[in-house]
Amino acid sequence: MVRSLRASGVTIILTTLYIDEAEEMADRIGVLNKGKLILVEEKTELIRKLGKKRMVLHLHRRLDAIPQSLATYDLALGNDSTDLIYAYDTRSTRSGITELLEELSAAGITFRDLRTEEASLEDIFVELVREK
Repeated sequence: MVRSLRASGVTIILTTLYIDEAEEMADRIGVLNKGKLILVEEKTELIRKLGKKRMVLHLHRRLDAIPQSLATYDLALGNDSTDLIYAYDTRSTRSGITELLEELSAAGITFRDLRTEEASLEDIFVELVREK
């Protein structure tokens, strides 16, 4: 019913705790934190502005730890340490991907595949309301 109303041009204000529902149906997103409205933004603009991308490298072999030589990158291990995850800011003029790949090669770390992922609305929401 909400979708058909929206499709007919009716403005709908929907409050939800289900972020996937908001991501699917909303054009604009408002975020409340402790009763205060902290943000109202077009959904696509919000994701563009605040969303990070992740590059996931599927490694040939498991890493016990991220080498110190790669400490300047925002790296994490995933999938039982067989994935290396690099988060980067899409607003930056340089992603650092080229340099990271060169340093991985120099460190003898090889990968069999890679993929990129955009941050979800849930990722952005959690970052916005996280206690600092």
